[in-house]
Amino acid sequence: MESESSTKEEENVKAESYNSQSMKKARLQSTLAALLDDPILADVSKNPTLSDVDTLISLELGSAMRISVLKLDGTSFEDVAVMNSATVKDLKLAIKQKVNDVEQSKMGHRHISWKHVWANSCLSYHNEKLLDDKAELQSFGIRNNSKVQFVPYVVSKNTRRHSKRKKHRFFHGLNKRA
Repeated sequence: MESESSTKEEENVKAESYNSQSMKKARLQSTLAALLDDPILADVSKNPTLSDVDTLISLELGSAMRISVLKLDGTSFEDVAVMNSATVKDLKLAIKQKVNDVEQSKMGHRHISWKHVWANSCLSYHNEKLLDDKAELQSFGIRNNSKVQFVPYVVSKNTRRHSKRKKHRFFHGLNKRA
């Protein structure tokens, strides 16, 4: 009898602990949702990562910058946030994340081939192409509230950084066999 009652007590304690944990999690989720609906925190994404929050805190402290990006179709999106010491690669990753978040919220899952994007276009600031991924943004004069834009870009044959388009390689192969 004692073992049965102690087993029931242990089960009750476990159930209370589980309910307590689930209640805490539910309260945390509701508090977080209420905070994210606040207009002051409008620039925080709905599912922020630790790096997103860190970058936003750095923006408030002045150790990060906000950059606007003009797309090839003439539209733009604002508020790509990167650290003041960011490189071109960091900016590209921030743009990728921002675009993916916007596409996800508007259209659900939609795949963008970033390899194709970067193979056919590059970023530019005051007509200077940002080609070196390791270069710091500040070396180009990019500061807080700067505007960068996508520009068409194809690597010349002399640099041989990437080969011909696959479509042309495919047809060349057919011609050689004929």
